[in-house]
Parts: sequence; C-alpha cells; structure tokens
Amino acid sequence: MHYPLRGAVTWKSTVGTNVAADALANLASGGVTGGALVILGEDYGEGSSIMQERSHAFAMKSQMWLLDPRPNITAIVNAVQSGFELSEASNTPVFLLLRLRSCHLHGAFEAKDNQRPQMTVTEATQQPKRDLSRIVLPPASFQHEKEKVENRWPAAVQYIREHGLNEVFANDRADIGIIAQGGLYNTLNRSMEMLGCSDAFGDTKIPLYVMNVAYPVIDSEVIDFCANKRAVLLLEEGQPDFVEQNINTILRRAAVPTTLHGKDMFTMAGEYTSLVVTRGLQTFLSQYLPEVITGAPALLRPADDPASPFALRVDPQLVQPRPPGLCTGCPERPIFSGLKLAERETGQHHISADIGCHLFSINAPFNLGATTMGYGLGSAAASALNSKDSDRRTIAVMGDGGFWHNGLSSGVGNAVFNKNDQLLVVVDNDYAAATGGQDVLSSHADLPARSTQHPIERAVRGIGVEWAKTIDNTYDVTHVRDTFVEALTTEAQGPKVLVMQSECQLNRQRRVKAQRGQALKNGDRVVRERFGVDPETCTGDHACIRISGCPSLTITDNPDPMRTDPIATVLDSCVGCGVCGANAHAAVLCPSFYRTDVVYNPTRRDRVLARLRTWWIGLLSRGIERRIAGLEVA
Repeated sequence: MHYPLRGAVTWKSTVGTNVAADALANLASGGVTGGALVILGEDYGEGSSIMQERSHAFAMKSQMWLLDPRPNITAIVNAVQSGFELSEASNTPVFLLLRLRSCHLHGAFEAKDNQRPQMTVTEATQQPKRDLSRIVLPPASFQHEKEKVENRWPAAVQYIREHGLNEVFANDRADIGIIAQGGLYNTLNRSMEMLGCSDAFGDTKIPLYVMNVAYPVIDSEVIDFCANKRAVLLLEEGQPDFVEQNINTILRRAAVPTTLHGKDMFTMAGEYTSLVVTRGLQTFLSQYLPEVITGAPALLRPADDPASPFALRVDPQLVQPRPPGLCTGCPERPIFSGLKLAERETGQHHISADIGCHLFSINAPFNLGATTMGYGLGSAAASALNSKDSDRRTIAVMGDGGFWHNGLSSGVGNAVFNKNDQLLVVVDNDYAAATGGQDVLSSHADLPARSTQHPIERAVRGIGVEWAKTIDNTYDVTHVRDTFVEALTTEAQGPKVLVMQSECQLNRQRRVKAQRGQALKNGDRVVRERFGVDPETCTGDHACIRISGCPSLTITDNPDPMRTDPIATVLDSCVGCGVCGANAHAAVLCPSFYRTDVVYNPTRRDRVLARLRTWWIGLLSRGIERRIAGLEVA
C-alpha cells in the first residue's frame, strides 16, 4: 500500500477469494502504490469441485480490475506484465483470471530478462512510510470511494485503451459482430470453425471484440465496435449476466440502436462448452447472416441421430456413476470406517463437515456429513446444534489446514468458551492438502525457514480443551473405532478433540516411490507389502468393499463353478496400507484377507526361507490333495 513493491498471490477461484475477501476489500479501498496481482484459478463449470460462482462479482464489489486473457500462452504471459502495470497505473489491485481450459494449454513463450525492483522488502522495512489517507478508517475510507470513481477508474480505462488490452478482429467484414470474454475465445473460434466462419488460426469472417479485460467494461470501445452493426452476440459464461447488463446500459445511454443478444441465445448458467456455444452461435447467425454458415457439425444433430456424438451408445443403466472419493491407501478412509463401526454402538450423529479431502466421506460407502460451511468452520457450524438436553453429541470434522486457518479460534475457542459438548475430529495428514500439500504448523517436516512440529493436541489444550487425544496410526481401525465410542459416550463435559494423524498417502508415495526406485537401481533389497483376498475363502458378500471404498478393492469372477456371486479382489494399485484387512478384523468379517511381501533383489536368506516355506506348504497340502483325488475317483 505504501511502497513501490510488486507482489502476487494465487489461489483457487471463489473459495480462495471468499477467504481473502476482507483483506482484499481493505486493500482495494486504500489502494496500492506498487503492482498487486491476484492470480485466480477459475474452474467454473463441470470440471469444478466447488460451488458454481464467479469471481466477477468480487471485482465489481471491491472495484478491482479483472483480466480474462485469451487461452494463449503468450497472451497469458503478457497479461501478467500488463496486470502489474495496470495496477501501478491506477493504484488498484488486479485480478488475473486463468480458466480451467487455459490451465490445460501447451506451448512456449519468449521470456524477458528479470529487472531489479525499485525497492526491496529490506529497504522498505528500513525506510518505513506512513500515509494516514491510505488507512481504511473514516473519514479516509469515504474518500477512497470517491478516488475509485474519479481517479482510479479513469486511469485504468486510459491504460487499457492506450495499450490495447482488449482486441478487435475483422471489424470490417460484416454488419454484425460478436463480443466475448477473453477466456472463451478458443471455444468460440472452434465453434466458428465448425460452422465455416473461421479457421483454426482465427481468420474470422465475423467481427470480434475480445474482452481480455472483463472488468471494467470500456464504454468507448463497446460503442465503437457496435456502431453501424445491426446486431451483436455476447458470450458471457455464468450467471448473473453482469457484462450483458453493463453493455445494454452503455448502448442505450449512447443511443446506439444495435440489438444485443446474449443469454437469450445461450444457457443462462453453466459452462459454455463447444456444444452450448455452437448452438447459440448458429441461432444468431441463422437469424442475421445465414449465408456465412457453410459447415454442419455433428454435435448439432439430434441425439436420436446415430451420427450425433450424443447418441446413446450403451444403455444408461449399465453406466454406474462414480462420485469422487479418497485415494488408494488414504489415511482418512479408516477414520470414517471406524466412525461407521462406532455408530453401530452409539447410533447416528449429526456430522458437520469441512473443506478438504475428508469431505469425500459424504459419498458412498460412508455417507457421513450433513453440512459444509467453509474452510475451518466445521466446528463452528456444528455448534448450532449443541443442545444440553440431547443425549447425542454433534460431530465436527476438519483438516489440519482448516484448523490452523481459523478452526482453532472460531471453532475450538468458541466451543471452550460456550462449554459446547461437541466432538471435533481434526484430520491431520501432515499438509494443507486442499491447497496443494503445503506444510503447516503441525507438519513433521524440519524446515529451515519455517517453524513446524507444533502438535495440534497441545494447541487445543492450550486454550482450554480438557479431553483431547491423538491417534498417530489411523490405519488401526479397531483402535479408531474404540476411541470414537469412548469420545461419544464419556461423561466428561466440554468439547472433545480427536486428532487423527497419519501422513497423506499421495505425498508419501511420491517420496517412497522415488526412494524405492533408487534402491532398486542400486541393487538393494526392497520389500513391498501387498494385500490380497483368498478366492477360496471369500464368501462374496462384499461387506469389506461397503465399509472401505478403496479404489484398489473391487470384484472379480468367482473361481468356484458352483457359486455365481463375484468375489472381492485387490488390484495392483494397492499400496499395502492394510485397511482392507483391518476393516475385516474390526467389523468381524470373513478372514479372507492376507498379506504378502514382494521382495526385490532378495538376499540368500530370503531365497532359503522361500524354499523352506514352499516345501512346508507343499507338505501340508499333500493330505488335502489326496482326499480331493479320492473324491474325484469316486
């Protein structure tokens, strides 16, 4: 705010912006001196794992400019530079939106030489500045709003126009046009190519105005583009139709008679896929310039046409839905298996979930969790159902990342203060996995520049929790189940906290596979644990699958010709966590699971033991084989 320093942060679309909204609002109010860039991984649409919202609303609310560059590597790189310069020119933080499809691009770009900043962080701390007018307190905060409209907005518009951030293509080729958000350009051009209106390189027959700056909308550019055009089609993905309303206002105020189409020819909400864009584009062109359509893409054929890509190829009944789930060997799976087993004794409980991998427990086979309110808010949400007259405790689940983010204060602290009798389960997998596996305060890593290895149990006891336990091996399902039963039935008052602590299997495998590969390369002895199911013992009731849900545990044909039920089997993706066998033992299921050790580069002792075991098994099997032979003769 006070120093000519450039800085950038990045997070995942609206969920990250939600978390940072208070800080962003204050930053946008006081303004910035150096360039401030917020890079958003926008994943609106069917590829998203979050609520279907757009970051556009945040830009409008706080008056932060929103860049939405064309899905082109060079265009995105240039947008980074333009974003910093736009921020500095208008003293306003800038959003740089990278859509899901943009992040899947391949390509190359020409890098520029690094430049030394005007001032370093060290220099800033040694030369502190203070400007009271930049601090967001009355009366300065009232002045900030005036600055946004009278100074920062015009400065941003001037920079955008002078540097040509928005692009116009083929403006003289027709008396109609298309306006599109920059991130939709590739999809639009592909649809135009299929209809015969463009080629793969963007040589369009229809004038295009590409808004690489989605906010603010530049009035003069819109008026210039729409002048002398009968009609214009607007591509704005998502709802509400912020841009469409804005452009309609601009055109009507300027008395421009151009007809504007948008949501009337596209879907009101949802992702603008090739199908959606092509259908809307064909509708528009058929009405205003039908002669330009020379292609007939198959995706426009009716679904009952065998040539349509949407024609049914198999009976929908044969395609089973596959909801997202936990990874193979995930240490969180046995937690929820243990909770399901515990509920056999304690009955069902209201479970307040949280943001993180553990949220997948809401799906089969666990079917746990009723609410999700926000990152680190699982405990706070569960407090709404705290009742002194109930004989059932509410359960809250949150990850270690959410716990350190705000769960400790908003959840545990409030539960202690209000003497809430809830049970909080903190899933500690050693990382803030929801944001890419960053270390947190409780991580076991020994980092030179970070302070880690601060136990979660010590933190909750430090603010008043008296009943707290840590399980450092969540794969022990029996122990997990028994601890849940104890926590849900104890006479102790106040909040209870269970810290379920085992390392994320995904991160562990990244480390272990590299170590194993190097050991094999060196010729060292390596042992890999594998679990399997004895096909002769498995009854085929699949209770083990229903209580686990591990991707490596599935079904296969029954080897017994007298039995038709498929049996359970373990795929080669098994990482040897042992949860399948532990579940079977804890739930008193069939004893068909076995563990085997696969030895690479065996020693002489391994070879001798293998021969001895083979001889002993063969010896014990002789009597059985003789009896079976006798039965066959009879």
